[in-house]
Amino acid sequence: MNRVRHILVIEDSEEDFETVLDAARCAGVTYEIRRATTGDEGLRLLCESAQSQYTSPALVLLDLNTPKDDGRHALLEIKQNDLLRAIPLIVLTTSANPRDLAFCYANSANAYHVKPVDHAVHLQVLQQIFSYWLSSVVLPK
Repeated sequence: MNRVRHILVIEDSEEDFETVLDAARCAGVTYEIRRATTGDEGLRLLCESAQSQYTSPALVLLDLNTPKDDGRHALLEIKQNDLLRAIPLIVLTTSANPRDLAFCYANSANAYHVKPVDHAVHLQVLQQIFSYWLSSVVLPK
């Protein structure tokens, strides 16, 4: 049985996902990193882990602008689900729209980050996210 804690990244951009992997390596993250490219695929993976023998993710990184059911829909579904709502959910998006920011916090996102355009800065932001959420915070089991 797979009881390994993991991080779920809901991200459709290959380049942005590679940046997540690079940042995890640089930050010394030991968690397995799993990826979904759409909001609905991320929800499916989360529901499967919550309803089976698998451990829920320690953390979810969520892009708002994914195809099919986007990150906004995924956020709503995750935070309304009794089995999933305690999982820390970090929005990492290109959107600096105040409406998106307000929507995410009103629907219980734990943090909201606008993806930096500069790769080095993006890498640094992700390392800080990993350091904070995986080293400084006591996460739910």
